[in-house]
Amino acid sequence: NAGSDAVEAQCKRFEVKSNEDGKMLFSADEEEIIIGAERLRVTGTEGAVFGHSVETPHIRAGPSQDLRLESPTRSLTMEAPKGVQISAVAGEFRANCRKELNLQSTDGEIILDAGSIRLANLPQGSFTPSSSSSVGPRQTVYELCVCPNGKLYLSPAGASSTCQSSSNICLWS
Repeated sequence: NAGSDAVEAQCKRFEVKSNEDGKMLFSADEEEIIIGAERLRVTGTEGAVFGHSVETPHIRAGPSQDLRLESPTRSLTMEAPKGVQISAVAGEFRANCRKELNLQSTDGEIILDAGSIRLANLPQGSFTPSSSSSVGPRQTVYELCVCPNGKLYLSPAGASSTCQSSSNICLWS
């Protein structure tokens, strides 16, 4: 039926083919809908909404556009049995969160490999040398210390380790 409000067809299978080479562009039956075009473009302002899972070998944003994967009310999970790789060839990679950022490897290592690794905003302990000497130069070298619970802190470097002298930092965590 073709009316002024809608076009209805009742059949076991509905197909739309290309005029040039007869390539199937769209097919629908009770089991599945197949889109055979090389590109599926969704022009709605809200994008595409899927009630369940989505399976595709490639997701790409348009030219000069950012790609966003967003879950506004729940979590976003990426899983792959052979690993997940995130690469920013010409830019930086950022991970921001409101609570803990947990890097966990159950059977391997966590490797931080960079020209310089900065641990910003580490708490700083204090250390008073046993020998009473006059006020020396401003402290510029620090020792990186680890509490029993894994928390890191800085302690002014001395001739030997000063970590134990600043262990009160560990009690604050």
